[in-house]
Amino acid sequence: MSLRQLFDLTGRVALITGGSRGLGLQVAEALGEMGAKLAITARKQYELDEAAAHLRGLGIEVLTVAGDLQQVDVAELLVRRALDHYGRLDVLVNNAGATWGAAAEAQPVEAWNKVLHLNLTAVFLLTQAAGRLAMIPARYGRIVNIASVAGLQGTDPRFMATVGYNTSKAGLINFTRQIAAEWGKYGITCNAIAPGVFPTKMARGMIDQAGEFILDRTPLRRFGSEQDLKGVAALLASDASSYITGQTIAVDGGMTAI
Repeated sequence: MSLRQLFDLTGRVALITGGSRGLGLQVAEALGEMGAKLAITARKQYELDEAAAHLRGLGIEVLTVAGDLQQVDVAELLVRRALDHYGRLDVLVNNAGATWGAAAEAQPVEAWNKVLHLNLTAVFLLTQAAGRLAMIPARYGRIVNIASVAGLQGTDPRFMATVGYNTSKAGLINFTRQIAAEWGKYGITCNAIAPGVFPTKMARGMIDQAGEFILDRTPLRRFGSEQDLKGVAALLASDASSYITGQTIAVDGGMTAI
């Protein structure tokens, strides 16, 4: 098989949560450009409509499914909608997430629960549904979890104080390893991407407050761009990564190297 064929996603279907903007839309563009048909989800239908128009303008086939992953029954509904529409589900990208800035001693339990539910419990429910309904029966699947460098190490509070976010992303990284360990026998790989600082809506306030502090600790001396997740996302969603599972790849300009 040629290298182009290994990366080719023609005929594959990918479900991407939080796919209407930011990193999720970057990943959607990447997989769609490689030939995948997409199902993108988010809470707000108007944002999904805008993203779908953009993706269709690139020649990408896309289904939009609005849903709030804070509701425990939504995960299975999203998977079933994708299956009903396309008849298969090959790739799951767990990208939707939330954060809450507060010192650990002041973190409200309601905020802790919200962050842990969306960043970890909802990922479990969606992955479980995708595996049970689609990937395990097909004996094939690619699961890509969007973690964070905040899950790889503690964070200087001058940069950000987000104990719930850090905890959830660390949990997601080990969740990735466990799914890889359990589902390898089904031909399913599960890997994570740990982005550094990208100028998304979620990160805008942090960049405004501590941009120079962050850049001083990033060897490449820049934030992530609109292109920087595409290559690794395409790799982990395709057969080019068929012998890679349980791994976390930092895309952070070298932040975690020092």
